[in-house]
Amino acid sequence: QVQLVESGGGSVQAGGSLRLSCAASGRTFSSFAMGWFRQAPGKERDLVATISWSGSSTFYADSVKGRFTISRDNAKNAVYLQMNSLKPEDTAIYYCARDGWVYRNYLAVTVQDYAYWGQGTQVTVSS
Repeated sequence: QVQLVESGGGSVQAGGSLRLSCAASGRTFSSFAMGWFRQAPGKERDLVATISWSGSSTFYADSVKGRFTISRDNAKNAVYLQMNSLKPEDTAIYYCARDGWVYRNYLAVTVQDYAYWGQGTQVTVSS
């Protein structure tokens, strides 16, 4: 069974930074792409960023491009999301997720493509 545990959320003022971490259990972490999603109250869960199983490819939502950076450390079974220049509209619960396909050769961008999810971590950005 795969378990994903997020950490690093919190409250920050606009313009500040946070770094989210996601620790994954299991021996096959390096075989799957990983993604970060977020969900604000009353809104759908949307992709923030995704990274390929090798770490060589990344994709970002337009709203975070240039401000957020996704990375992974396969030796530590971990994926990270560095968030800079935070805005109030970044306020949401952030979820870590693992792709449902092993060695997918393109980056999956929909919720349905991801098979395992963490419990989420709250990020609140005040103006």
